[in-house]
Amino acid sequence: MVKIVIIDDDPIVRTVLKRTLENQGYQVTIASNGEEGIRYAKEIQPALIICDWMMSCIDGLEVCRRIKAEPELSTTFFILLTAKGAQRGEEEDRVRGLDAGADEFISKPIEMNELKARVRAGLRLNQLHEDLKGQKQTLEVLNKNLREELAEAADYVQSLLPSPLTGKVNTDTLFIPSAQLGGDCFDYYWIDDDNLVIYLLDVSGHGVGSALLSVSVLNLLRSQSLLNTDFRKPGEVLKTLNQNFQMSAHGDKYFTIWYGVYNYSTRQLIYASAGHPSGVLLHQTSNQVEVKRLGSLDLPIGFLLDINFEEMKIDIVQNSSLYIFSDGAYEILQPDGQLWSIDAFIDLLLKSYQDSLDDILDKIKWINSLTNFDDDLSLLRIKF
Repeated sequence: MVKIVIIDDDPIVRTVLKRTLENQGYQVTIASNGEEGIRYAKEIQPALIICDWMMSCIDGLEVCRRIKAEPELSTTFFILLTAKGAQRGEEEDRVRGLDAGADEFISKPIEMNELKARVRAGLRLNQLHEDLKGQKQTLEVLNKNLREELAEAADYVQSLLPSPLTGKVNTDTLFIPSAQLGGDCFDYYWIDDDNLVIYLLDVSGHGVGSALLSVSVLNLLRSQSLLNTDFRKPGEVLKTLNQNFQMSAHGDKYFTIWYGVYNYSTRQLIYASAGHPSGVLLHQTSNQVEVKRLGSLDLPIGFLLDINFEEMKIDIVQNSSLYIFSDGAYEILQPDGQLWSIDAFIDLLLKSYQDSLDDILDKIKWINSLTNFDDDLSLLRIKF
C-alpha cells in the first residue's frame, strides 16, 4: 500500500486530508508539527508528503530541506500547502520552495479533486524514480560483476605470459592491463638449442573479444600449430597468421605483431613486423648509447589476404638490449591534451638504459601524470 505523510498544525486540515486520502486507498500517517513529521518520514519512508508551509517552530520550507537532504527520502514527492493570496503563494516564494526541494504547491483552501489529481501525478513520478533507482542498483551489480570477470580474465591472460629467461639470453617483462581488458600478449621460447623466438602482439579494441583472439594466437604460436610454417622464418609466420586471421572472419578485429628469431650461434636476429611499433635495439659504446629501430611498414594481420611480409636481419653486438612494446607504452593522452609520442618514449628508454622496467614504468607515469592506463602496456627487454 502506498504510504503518505501529512504534516499540518491544523487538526481539521489533518483530519480532512487523512480521510480523503484513505478513501483513495492510501496508507496515511499524520503529524502535528515539523519535527514529528520529519521523524515519521524517516521511519515510514513514504512515497509522498503533504506539508503546510506556515507552521510554528519549523516551517514547511525547513521540513522540506531536511527531508530532501536524507538520501533515502530524496525522491519522495513533496507537496507544500500555501495560503491562497498570501505572500507564500507569490512567485518569489515558490522559487524558494522549489530551491528547498518542493515538487508541487497547493493553495488553501484545498480543492479536493485538485489534491487527488496532484497526489496521483506525484505518486507516478515517485514510482518512476523508484523504478530508475532499482534499475541503477541492478546496473551497479552487473557492472561490479563485469569488472570482477574482466579482472579475472586479465589475471588469466597474465598467467599465460612466460617466465623470465636467464642464461644465454636474459629477459625482463612488464605487463600492465588497462581498466578494460585488452588484447596484448607476448611470448619467447627456445624453438631449438640455437633459436629463440620473440614476439608481441596487440589486438584491436578492448574487451573479451580482443583478449580471446589474443590468447588464440598465443596458443597457436606457442604450440607451433600453424601448418606448413617454419617458425624460424618470421615472414612466413606472419603470412600464415594473416591467412588464418582475416578481419571478416574474426569480428572485424585485426592485430599487430612484431616477431623475431635470434640465432645464438651466429648472433643474428631476423625479424618481421605487421603494423606493430618498431623494436628498439640499444647498445652502449664507450661514448654513448646507440639506437636502432627494428620495424617495417607492412599492414597489420587481417587487413588484406595476399600480403608478403618483409624479413630483415641484424647482427647483435654483445651486451645489446632489445625492447619490444605495445602502443600503450606511448600513446598516452597528456594533461595538456596532446598525445605522448613514440620518439619521446624511445628517448626515455635511451636515458634509462641501466634502469629496471619498474623504474621506467614509474617515469612514464610521472611524465604523463598517470595513475591508470587507458590501454594495455606491454614491454619486453631482451638482454644479449
